[in-house]
Amino acid sequence: MRPLRASIGVSPLTRARLGWLRLISKYPAQGCAPRRRSDTRSESVAVSIELVKELRERTGAGIKECKDILEQVNGDINKAIDILRERGIEAAAKKTSREALEGLVGVYVHYGSRVAAMIELNCETDFVARTEAFVTLANSLAQHVVALNPLYLSEAEITDAIVHESGLPREKLIEEQVLLAQPFVKDPSRTIQEMLTEAIAKLGENIVVRRFVRYEIGA
Repeated sequence: MRPLRASIGVSPLTRARLGWLRLISKYPAQGCAPRRRSDTRSESVAVSIELVKELRERTGAGIKECKDILEQVNGDINKAIDILRERGIEAAAKKTSREALEGLVGVYVHYGSRVAAMIELNCETDFVARTEAFVTLANSLAQHVVALNPLYLSEAEITDAIVHESGLPREKLIEEQVLLAQPFVKDPSRTIQEMLTEAIAKLGENIVVRRFVRYEIGA
């Protein structure tokens, strides 16, 4: 048999009070028993709808993704764009091996109709080819060709003989005369290849410049 506790002469009410006092003394700061769960999550910074909308318009990312990233970076839209750009590069790299056989021809005729360019821009489906973003991209690239007159599509076309004949360092030749390596005429902070990468991430399909041609009166 278990020994009887020495509680003779102590009423149930007194024992209850003593138990309550012991509980309070154990948790003096709270004055009550501890919570079963403590919320250790860091508080996220509330971001405005306008900021989310601006990030979405500039990157094409989903509303929830824009909101989550803006909260992570305390509303710094430039940091949010960098993060989304990195994610876009990773996503685009997974799509570059897929066939792109649909698309359209972007056309730009300069004022006065003396200079024009056409560019074949390919994607995977006719659905994407008909989107406003894809059409705008194709026509913007055609306008770029009119403005900067690239001679080659990709770096792979540049041979040692071409470099020697140009009299330019290889890197300089590539930057000035290779379409994919040229800074975009309307936004020199991005190359044409970077524009394509961003479009791949935004539209969800592989996008390829197949060929281009530039016409100029008397040239």
